[in-house]
Amino acid sequence: MAPQPQSRMRERALAALAKRQHGVVSRRDLVAIGFKSGAIKRRVEAGRLHGVHRGVYAVGRPNLDSRGRWLAAVLAYGDGAVLSHRSAAALWGLMRREGSTVDVTADHGRAGRQGIAFHKCQREQEDQTVHEGIPVTTPTRTVFDLAEVVDQSRLRRACEEADRLGLLEMKELERIVARGWGRHALKPIRPIAAEARHVSVTGSHLEDRFLAFCDQNGLPRPATNVLVLDYEVDALWPNARLIAELDGFAFHHHRAAFERDRARDAALLVAGYHVIRITQRRLANEGPEIATEIRKLLRRA
Repeated sequence: MAPQPQSRMRERALAALAKRQHGVVSRRDLVAIGFKSGAIKRRVEAGRLHGVHRGVYAVGRPNLDSRGRWLAAVLAYGDGAVLSHRSAAALWGLMRREGSTVDVTADHGRAGRQGIAFHKCQREQEDQTVHEGIPVTTPTRTVFDLAEVVDQSRLRRACEEADRLGLLEMKELERIVARGWGRHALKPIRPIAAEARHVSVTGSHLEDRFLAFCDQNGLPRPATNVLVLDYEVDALWPNARLIAELDGFAFHHHRAAFERDRARDAALLVAGYHVIRITQRRLANEGPEIATEIRKLLRRA
């Protein structure tokens, strides 16, 4: 078989690279494939390459999806640049994508590129990874960086979502906090890191605490670890058809468990049971409110 012409091989290599990189390539990518300056210029003029940022092109069509725009912004800052902050949170699924501005962090470069919020910061190698073909801060580092750009409520929701997805590493968060001297993120992130230091109690210990809580607040003791509709529930007041599920840690549900719990709650509700969920943190910090809630539900029954 006769060898393929070099131009055809370059075109195939370009198509394969664009497919892997969400439709975008850098000038350095093109040179590495074998395109010279004149060839790149001709493709731009012919509408086969479309400039996104200086030295970064969309291949074939100018419109890019979110991942294409994110990677284009990272490529604009070269080696060592990563997607970060709100954009990284959107890539990891911790919060919704907001606006068209892309957050990029690098240890060199200047702000001023249109559509990019540039954050100049040195990071440890362990703070970054590649996800869906995009260099990005790890989920835990993303949460830390978010603390500088979102309010406390949205930060906490992002933390909870990261843990539900099984992405948040509390020990890693503590390490990042420990070396984050001078960062504005420290003040909002420290309460969350402090919660990470509390060891999750076992189910039996939490049940003991809950029974003692009922005694202290004059509530009738529920039955514990009983079957209802083939589901084992943590606490049940049978006459009131009231169930309390005791969740051992503030952030503990990964997505599959979260969905299963809600499906079970729905099935119990259809069968006439009222289900309340009580976390270790709520039991420690919101005892009077929980007691009032249970008392009202028992009276209603």
